[in-house]
Amino acid sequence: MSRKNFGRRVALITGAAAFAAPAVLRAQGEPIKLGTLTPLTGAGGTYGPPMAKVAQAIAEEVNAAGGVMGRKVVVISEDDQTNPDAGVRAARKLIDVDKVSAVIGTWASAVTTAVAPLCWESKTFLCTTSGADSITLLPHQGYLIRTQPNTLLQVTRAGDFLVSLGAKKLFTLVPQTPFAQRTIEIMGDVAKKAGGTHSGLIYDDKKTTYRTEVDQALRSAPDGILAAGYTPDTVVVLKDLYRAGYKGKIVGQAYAINQKLIEQVGQNDIVEGVYTYAPSVAEGSGALERVKKMSGLANPDPYTSQVYDHVTMVLMAMALVIGCAGAAAAWALYHLIALATNIAYYGRFSVAPASPPDHACAKAWARPHAHGRDGT
Repeated sequence: MSRKNFGRRVALITGAAAFAAPAVLRAQGEPIKLGTLTPLTGAGGTYGPPMAKVAQAIAEEVNAAGGVMGRKVVVISEDDQTNPDAGVRAARKLIDVDKVSAVIGTWASAVTTAVAPLCWESKTFLCTTSGADSITLLPHQGYLIRTQPNTLLQVTRAGDFLVSLGAKKLFTLVPQTPFAQRTIEIMGDVAKKAGGTHSGLIYDDKKTTYRTEVDQALRSAPDGILAAGYTPDTVVVLKDLYRAGYKGKIVGQAYAINQKLIEQVGQNDIVEGVYTYAPSVAEGSGALERVKKMSGLANPDPYTSQVYDHVTMVLMAMALVIGCAGAAAAWALYHLIALATNIAYYGRFSVAPASPPDHACAKAWARPHAHGRDGT
């Protein structure tokens, strides 16, 4: 599969600087408040801090150029703790107390699912990096956009990759999340299409051992396992698979099987031959270089890159509808993202017209990576 880089992020940040510049259009007004709701702690704690940092950096850059039509941009950051209850509390503060115009960067699907109703009920725009298919089936009234490839795209790619490795008897181990049952269904479809078999199991991500679940999985003698959890539970799952003597292929999301996991596992043999996958960033683009500089990361993750896009596009949409209420801003933002992703990103991706946030998703694919003994 090939990809074309059209420098979408370069175009967007250039536009962000441009709309701040014309003096004839500038007017004094109240600051524009944006809220980031990212996992500064918890299972997603590796990703939340740079996401919030990039949002703040964009605001500083736009303010230095004169603001949005003369209005200063203020970014207020909150920690969702990778927890739905904590996410709801933080979202209520951002919406009810801080009066933000948009909430940006929700990461875990469970958090986004819990927070989304607060946003559409208050007509506060929500930009998310969550992938669960169920999110864009919510009655969000157009106040929700996601830029992350959904579960269907990601799991299908992971399943196809396992099959390409020669796996025929697949098994999915996934924690109780909004994407759990859908992940099992999609992997089942992939296995059936390839002439193989599939079974799945949903587990409690708070357990300290999954030996019972692993033993149940291994009864079907799988030669390929999708480990679809987050870092804390995947650490335990991989250890228990290793102790049980499993020798088949393992694939998991890069947000879970990362450097932090390797450090916590503490034994390179456990991750030997384990593959990870993640949506690709716009490699080689000037905008990615900006994200590197803003975040301080040599290799920015896709979630930090998406927040870069979220903030830029929200501010560009606001520049088009300054003085208008939420519905106009939502309409403009949706069409702006649809234009940017369908024309200038990885190519056009379209699903059911009834699901505009999915229609606006950038087309991306998962790139497998194999972890060696040195953790690379």
